[in-house]
Order: sequence, then structure tokens, then C-alpha cells
Amino acid sequence: MKFGVVIFPGSNCDQDMIYVLRDILGHQVVELWHKNTDLQGVEAIMLPGGFSYGDYLRSGALANHSPIMAEVVKFANKGGLVVGICNGFQILCESGLLPGALLHNNSHKFICKNVYLVPDNNKSCINADLQKDKPLLIPIAHGEGRYYADDDTIAELRSNKQILFRYCDANGDISSESNPNGSMENIAGVCNAKFNVYGMMPHPERASDEELGNTDGKLILESLINNWIKKHN
Repeated sequence: MKFGVVIFPGSNCDQDMIYVLRDILGHQVVELWHKNTDLQGVEAIMLPGGFSYGDYLRSGALANHSPIMAEVVKFANKGGLVVGICNGFQILCESGLLPGALLHNNSHKFICKNVYLVPDNNKSCINADLQKDKPLLIPIAHGEGRYYADDDTIAELRSNKQILFRYCDANGDISSESNPNGSMENIAGVCNAKFNVYGMMPHPERASDEELGNTDGKLILESLINNWIKKHN
């Protein structure tokens, strides 16, 4: 596949994502600067983590007004694959491509550590190949990662199986103790109703290289890409 990785002022996980997609997973990757509007014929768009525009005003709020985002929205509305990781997830919520919002962690502290996730279901490309009883160890690094949506939206996400991952402990148990930021129902990622726009706070690209001693994140990205290709070819 041909991926486009959008780079905003303050993005700091763009090269990590490019490296994993290109050098580990073997796909073509182009850099998409936020001021440009040419998507260069990409088949998928990745919004990486970081601190776009310094997270001033509200995380993702300013990035949402970058010229390229209008094209990203058009691409998504036509059924194109769009994935946001951490700050990218925040931007997708700001753009309206994903429901809900990311609020300050309930600790009001920046959290950088490894956490465990389990797929909520196996309905979407990103979790279709993952085992619901096998927790994955994935890093987080955020100050505004507490997922919030109103009760009706949460009920709809649950009913439609749009909840991708939930925070858990090493045994796969979902509890308040295993929730690092206070997210509603331990939600770590969601998708849209058409299952082509995905957002998650944890960083799978930071757990995809054997040199780092953890490739749990690679399983997530492989599931996403392999199932998307199967579905659309």
C-alpha cells in the first residue's frame, strides 16, 4: 500500500511511523506536509503523535485547521483509510471524523509508560486478527488522553462495536486500576461508523521493532493493513 504520513509543526512520531511502515512492514510511504493539499495518490493516511502547534488552545484543535485536513476529511468521506495515533486521534476527534473528545488525564499529569490493551471485539480491520484474551503491551505518552463522549454516543459505540481497544491489566482484566487516564469505560481507541477512520491513544509504532524487545504494536498494524487489503482488493 501507499501511505501518507501527515506532518504538522510539533509532530514528533512521524519518523517512527514512517520507519515502521516502510522499513519493517515494507510499504511505500510519502510525507504530507500540513500546508499542502496534494495527497499524492495515497491509499491510506496516518496522522502521527506529537504536539501539533504545541498543543496550544486544545490538543488537535489548531491542526484541524491546517490546509491538508480538508483533503483528509474528503478522503475519509469517500471511504479512504485514515488512522490517528495519540495526537492524531485528538485531531480526528476535533475534525468530527471520530466521535467524542480527548480530555486532560484525570491525574492532570503527562503519562509516559507501557500499558496493556485488549481488543474490544474483532469487527474492524485493526483488531480482526487479535485475540481478545491476549493483552498487548503498548506505550502511551499523553497529557490529554481521557476519552469522553456522552452516554448516548458511548452506547452507540458499544452497540456498533466501534470501540477498538480497552485498557486492561496484564491478565486482561478491565478495571479502574488498569485505566491510566480516566477514559470512559477504559476506552483506548474508537472508529467511525463506516469502519474506515481509526483513532487510538497508545502508540503501536513504538512497539513494532524487535530491537526494542516488544512487537505487540506490529500485530495491531499488521491486522489493520492485511485486513484492509483483503477487504478492498
